[in-house]
Amino acid sequence: MERGERGQARRGRFRRAVGHRATGAVAAGLAGLAVLASVFVVLPGVVVDHDLAGASVAAQDRLKAVNDVRTTLLQVIGGLVLLFGAYATWRQLRVSQDNLRATQEGYVTDRFSRAVDQLGSDKPDVRIGGLHALWRIAEQSPRDREAVISIQAAYLRTHLPWPPSAPESPAPDVHINDMAPLETRTADAQVALTALGVLCQNREQSWVNLSNTDLRRADCDGLWFPEVNLDRAVMEAASLYRVNLTQASLVSVNLRHADLTTGILRRARCVLADMRGAKLVETDLGDADFTETDLREANLRKADARGAVFSRADLRLADLRGADLSSADLAEARLTGALASERTRWPAGFDHAAAGVVDVEDPGPEPSPLLQPPGVTWQAPPLRSMA
Repeated sequence: MERGERGQARRGRFRRAVGHRATGAVAAGLAGLAVLASVFVVLPGVVVDHDLAGASVAAQDRLKAVNDVRTTLLQVIGGLVLLFGAYATWRQLRVSQDNLRATQEGYVTDRFSRAVDQLGSDKPDVRIGGLHALWRIAEQSPRDREAVISIQAAYLRTHLPWPPSAPESPAPDVHINDMAPLETRTADAQVALTALGVLCQNREQSWVNLSNTDLRRADCDGLWFPEVNLDRAVMEAASLYRVNLTQASLVSVNLRHADLTTGILRRARCVLADMRGAKLVETDLGDADFTETDLREANLRKADARGAVFSRADLRLADLRGADLSSADLAEARLTGALASERTRWPAGFDHAAAGVVDVEDPGPEPSPLLQPPGVTWQAPPLRSMA
């Protein structure tokens, strides 16, 4: 009985609460109707009487004035309704955009996490898929670009260290002509390097660390590595056609037989580098520092080396035909057996003949790169300086 009475009491309280709410709603509705009645019935007459200030007018004129006030009030209220509707729509649009942005960021975060997880796979094709996924994320999400660049650089440093540490890596002393291109022996590393060279074209931060990496016979054609740290990296016989290495750090780098034709090395720091037999044809070397660099048998035909520093550099047997060295620093540079032509430009007062330079006929226009073998499969000739 007590339980039934308590249930009946609860139901009674619920009915009373519902009744109170209904009564409140009715009261609110009646209040709203009273306000509208005041606005459209009473207020126009009050406004007209106030404006007349007791003046006597015909009833028809007064009625017309009252109706004009009502029309004006309707227009004002309609305008307010439109403004409120526009504001509500704008707020809803902002909320929708925020929700969409949050959803997209969550989706990108999930993709990012899955791609990073793929890099730890023991299957090369899975790692390549993860690298491509990160590349795509960096192109679509500028906020994640720097993180992707850092991950790709770390991937290269850990997978291609110099000296090589993995048993399957080519030995440090293997001849370059007996080595397969990077994309053949380590396809995932080539993908990471290519993505890095594309993404570095538009980045906010400076310096990417690729020091002490094994990039022998890497394909870097047309890639961008401005302000990249490649100190002590081994890039022997790498294909660097039209590469951009502006202000890059190349201290003690190995670029033997590397093809840097029409590349950009402006203000690059190539101190103590090994560039024997490197191709620097029509390359921009403006203001670069080649102090104590070994450039024996290097091909610098038609290179723009204005402002470059070759202090104590070894340029013996180098091809300098058509090169612009008009404002270069050649202090203590070794030039015995280097080739020059009438198109070679020397610093004012520099006696190239006394330095051992040999004048020969100018070679004329350079052959098209389309008629030459790919840099990554090019067979490097033996260097006389290494005999």
